[in-house]
Amino acid sequence: MQFKKIGVIGGGTMGQGISEMLASKGIDVLLVEQTPAKLDYAYEMIETSLDKQLEKWAITQAEKKLILSRIHKVTHFGELSACDMVIETITEDLDAKKEVFKQLDQFCPSNIILASNTSTLSLTELASSTMYPERVIGMHFIYPVSRIDLVEIIRGLKTSDEIFEHTKSFVENFLEKKGIMVYESPGFVTSRIICLLINEAAHVLQEGVASAQDIDDAMRIGYNFQNGPLEMADRFGLDSVVAALERMFREFGELKYRPSIVLKKMVRAGNLGVKTGEGFFKYDKDGDRV
Repeated sequence: MQFKKIGVIGGGTMGQGISEMLASKGIDVLLVEQTPAKLDYAYEMIETSLDKQLEKWAITQAEKKLILSRIHKVTHFGELSACDMVIETITEDLDAKKEVFKQLDQFCPSNIILASNTSTLSLTELASSTMYPERVIGMHFIYPVSRIDLVEIIRGLKTSDEIFEHTKSFVENFLEKKGIMVYESPGFVTSRIICLLINEAAHVLQEGVASAQDIDDAMRIGYNFQNGPLEMADRFGLDSVVAALERMFREFGELKYRPSIVLKKMVRAGNLGVKTGEGFFKYDKDGDRV
């Protein structure tokens, strides 16, 4: 199966990263957002990301222009009918995602793979809102998309073997990332484990055992993490972390998944991390630590 044109629904942090990565691999990307203003913002953030790479001599000016030329702004799902695959990457809200898949069903022929970048939600339930549940699959990319060479490929109850094989081949042979097969379970593999690490780090901070910086340094330097668990939480979005923990707490009923008080307080205060400029640490508009 050829993958020449892919739709990406949602221009948030993950949508931007996925779009940029796909375009850098020579794929035409149709990026969808709710409003032209949100689309313009997502496009600007992708350009900012490319400019940073340009400054480090990681890409040339010609490569930057080529990547941007492959990303096309779209506001209507009807334009996705010619895609080979559509990747949904909106906020982790089950009802909102189900509505997206229901609409995609109206415009995308049955041969188009419908993938979700969900980190915790049920693919089986998402697929139930479509007429062809066998073509629905999970493709959970890890932030930052361009630098993490892993994708969780999640099978819903009715995901067909053919769709799984096509998706795995695309991830490994075309995107050159490792694809791991995951049978549906709350949090899958990566979110289930990393959210517990973040939650425990927040408990350690709450108990006054160490400062946020020292907790992160301990894990970053001591265990060779790229970012410490608290900065990871800031980059994922504290609201997303709390939502994932609460969902796993409901599903498993185990206290270890109950979000720490400090995480919930910060979400209530609107300190959500990089996207608001402040979480456990402070960030500039480009997402760099201040």
